[in-house]
Amino acid sequence: MMSDVDRVTLRDVADASGVSRATVSFVLNDTPNQTISAATRERVLHTARELGYAPHGIARALREGTSRIVVLDVDTNFEGNYSSSFIRGLDEELAEHEHVLVVRHGSPTARSTRQVLDAITPRAVLRLGEAYLTGDELGDQGGGWRDGLAAHTSMQLRHLAERDHTRIAMALPAPESPLSEVRLRFAREAARTLELPPLRWFAVPPPRSASTVAVRDFLDTPPHPTAVAALDDNIALRVVTGLHDLGYRVPDDVAVIGFDDTEYGELVTPALTTVHIDAESHGRMAARTVLGLDTTGLDAAPGRVIVRESA
Repeated sequence: MMSDVDRVTLRDVADASGVSRATVSFVLNDTPNQTISAATRERVLHTARELGYAPHGIARALREGTSRIVVLDVDTNFEGNYSSSFIRGLDEELAEHEHVLVVRHGSPTARSTRQVLDAITPRAVLRLGEAYLTGDELGDQGGGWRDGLAAHTSMQLRHLAERDHTRIAMALPAPESPLSEVRLRFAREAARTLELPPLRWFAVPPPRSASTVAVRDFLDTPPHPTAVAALDDNIALRVVTGLHDLGYRVPDDVAVIGFDDTEYGELVTPALTTVHIDAESHGRMAARTVLGLDTTGLDAAPGRVIVRESA
């Protein structure tokens, strides 16, 4: 890593180019209304590239009012394939516009957020899934019930309903999380729209033995479900394992559908039916939105059900 002593400065570029520091600054910052010839501009840019000049982050932050850093907070229960893909799209799009992404995992507090703001003066602080956690789900990138979390939850239940399942249960993590509450609310609304009986739910904790007990206790309480829709693929796999340990056949006795299309879902037997979401495009759209750029051409592909053996 280059130290401040080794850092190439504006003065270095100016001396090597044979121009003033002010001229170098005007060229590198593309300052408008300056009478700098094309030849001089090209010489400065070429010299800066040759010397490996990079703007000093603190100086640029003072000049621009913020750093070129965007912070993303990812709550624990939002971690998964969607968040990984979202982060990849967000990171790549920010990099294309000379910004850097910093990801914080866990549950940020007001104090920790204040420390980040004071330390690096970020361009923006985002929170993955904030629209759902604040109850503003219709304002999310995907449009809530149009192509957001609500629509994808409905898609998950519809896949089961179209295969003549009416007694459907929702499997959630234990302990429950804000995301669980949102998904359950969406699922219940979707069940009403699909004219299904009231949706039941149960929590499926780790480890395997506890998952099996949770599945057993739920199945012992009538009415017996014919299908389970899980909050994510991890929960779905706990349900599949619990059913196997109890002697049930998937999908003959109970069908199971996951959510988030993780790699593990297709590696198990029976392979897991799940819901896939184009999260990378959502990340790219979020990057352009926070930078105030046009998002034309970044429409996400519609969510879809990946049909495998479990449902």
